[in-house]
Amino acid sequence: MDDGHEPATKADLEALERRLEDKFMGIVRDSETRLLKAFYDFAESNQKRLGATETLGALVVDRLGSIERRVTDIEKRLNTPPASWSHHGRATGRSGCPSAYTPIQ
Repeated sequence: MDDGHEPATKADLEALERRLEDKFMGIVRDSETRLLKAFYDFAESNQKRLGATETLGALVVDRLGSIERRVTDIEKRLNTPPASWSHHGRATGRSGCPSAYTPIQ
């Protein structure tokens, strides 16, 4: 098969088959490598995004806890009259309506 005009022998065909198999396997390996790299890159970016989301979630939970504490403090103030105000029965406000929060006059 030197000048391209002689008939191919079985050995020539086997050599061609090996070269084609080698080339094909190289292409497959390269494709696998590129796919794996793409998947790893995707997984890495998702892991970073998930970490950021977890951090943000923790911050939101912390802020919510602060808000709940502040609301509880406000509710305590609203529902507990100061010591200088009436503890026995209800005092009346300017409107004459009973109010637990009106100072004794």
